[in-house]
Amino acid sequence: MTWLRCAFPRPGATTRLFCLTHAGGSANAYRAWSELLPLSVELHATQLPGRADRFAEPLPGDMEALADEVTGSMLPLLDRRFALFGHSMGATLAYEVTRRLEARGIAPARLFVSGARAPQDPRDRPAISGYADDDFVAELAKLGGTEAEVLSHRTMREVVLPYVRADFRLAEAYRHRPGPPLHTPISVLVGDADPVVTPAQAKAWETRTSSGFSLTVFPGDHFYLQPRRVPVVEEITRTLMG
Repeated sequence: MTWLRCAFPRPGATTRLFCLTHAGGSANAYRAWSELLPLSVELHATQLPGRADRFAEPLPGDMEALADEVTGSMLPLLDRRFALFGHSMGATLAYEVTRRLEARGIAPARLFVSGARAPQDPRDRPAISGYADDDFVAELAKLGGTEAEVLSHRTMREVVLPYVRADFRLAEAYRHRPGPPLHTPISVLVGDADPVVTPAQAKAWETRTSSGFSLTVFPGDHFYLQPRRVPVVEEITRTLMG
């Protein structure tokens, strides 16, 4: 089963945008983005095991193995200009995939990271993946997003909670491996009221590239990109086409 989904193929596109989902997310999180992107950009989104049409597959074990799998799935699609976008856990995953691609001599046009601290920053937030169900769901509610809404319905918890919890466990266990900064330019996007990362903390991503860097702050919390989808995609498009 492929790790990537392309809902709207564009054979004439000159650029591919790979979107890596947040903890508990699926490829569907980026489905609406395609109609906002120019026809020159084809969007591919990650579909991780344990959810949607991959529900019966084993959940990812660790970030390193996950990055290896996603990198391998991307390789046949790198015959044209491309960029990566990742939100929250997806930002860390996109960074690790970019490291692997650069090790192969392949550099994205840009790495977009959203709603995430820089990978080298110490993890000073409590690990919530081991919380009891009600406490775990309460913590998710503080972040917002569609997964928190779904988990408020107890009948859905049995289906959704295992893979959301597994994703959080994976993200909490991640530890950055020291190494040189990327050659790929990095653009950071963040909400001004994000409880996970402040704009000042997000600026630490600048140390992870030896190339260009930008930081854009949007109104909103950790999932600012849902209500702000149009300006977020406009910002990505401007940066890619600039």
